[in-house]
Amino acid sequence: MKGKYFIHELLNFGKKTLIDAWLYKFPYNNFLFSFQKCFCFTESQNLTSVSEFILLGFSADPELQSFLFGLFLSMYLATVLGNLLIMLTISSDSHLHTPMYFFLFNLSLADIGFTSTTVPKMVMDIHTHQGVISYTGCLIQLSFFYLFGCLESMILTVMAYDKFVAICHPLHYAVIMNPQRCALLVLLSFFISLLDSQLHCLMVSQLIFCSEVEIPHFFCDPPQLLKLACSDTSSNRILMYFIGAIFAGFPLSGILFSYTQIVSSILKVPSSGKNFKAFSTCGSHLSVVCLFYGTGMGVYLSSAYSQSSGKYAVASVMYTMVTPMLNPFIYSLRNRDIKWAFWKILRMAPRLSKCAIFLVL
Repeated sequence: MKGKYFIHELLNFGKKTLIDAWLYKFPYNNFLFSFQKCFCFTESQNLTSVSEFILLGFSADPELQSFLFGLFLSMYLATVLGNLLIMLTISSDSHLHTPMYFFLFNLSLADIGFTSTTVPKMVMDIHTHQGVISYTGCLIQLSFFYLFGCLESMILTVMAYDKFVAICHPLHYAVIMNPQRCALLVLLSFFISLLDSQLHCLMVSQLIFCSEVEIPHFFCDPPQLLKLACSDTSSNRILMYFIGAIFAGFPLSGILFSYTQIVSSILKVPSSGKNFKAFSTCGSHLSVVCLFYGTGMGVYLSSAYSQSSGKYAVASVMYTMVTPMLNPFIYSLRNRDIKWAFWKILRMAPRLSKCAIFLVL
């Protein structure tokens, strides 16, 4: 028995000596051996089952937190109330039941959904001093964020097409932009947006995270999640920019094409009064397009080069909160029909309140 034990120890010593010599002779093998050990260790921890993320937000300063809470809450309430007022005004006035205002109604609906995906959660995190979001909640937030964001982009493209038909083909406008086609365009925009959101959700769901991770942002943003992944994300990053080029590039190209045709058609008309009226009808839409695409593309293009997560989060406020908040003001302040219908609602409000009180009593 002692002889067998001595032979077994000798063999183990020989194996260890051979392995040490092999690792000493080939340092690259030492790296592979260590990586294999690390991989086996991390695999045993079941990396893919990340239960939750931590949203770091903006600042941990208590005084600044109270200021941010009041600022973002007021911006969110202004966005929701402003867009709801636009929707109420359009739906209550029969003179506004036209394709242009039908698309504006859907744009306001997309703005409410877009800002409601991220801001209430952020305001609640600031109030409770907690930024925990579950893995499932992160995927749901990401899906709705891209759904409403892409829907807003598609509605802006449809609105540009509506203006193109109204200015370049005014005699055929009623035939081309009939109610069935308008509803079909909005429905097609929704399904394209749903496809975009599900592609982003599927891409993020394939990522592997090492442990409970901290997101230096106020919502689950794919560029930030790619930076936190343990696995190689080069293919995911290429896929993300490819999806963005398709679902943002093509709508933007459609808007640019529509306005090039509009400008060329306006310049052919010698009357300066008609030219001014045509340009004024496009001014509100162009302002919203520049705000939405300018801030959104600026943020996502800068994420590839900028290493400052704090500046990235602050810049994201522009297209997630500021643009949806300004849209109702842009369309209402420069539109006589909207202002006239709004004043009619205000004049009818006392009568409606008296009727409501009478019915309650």
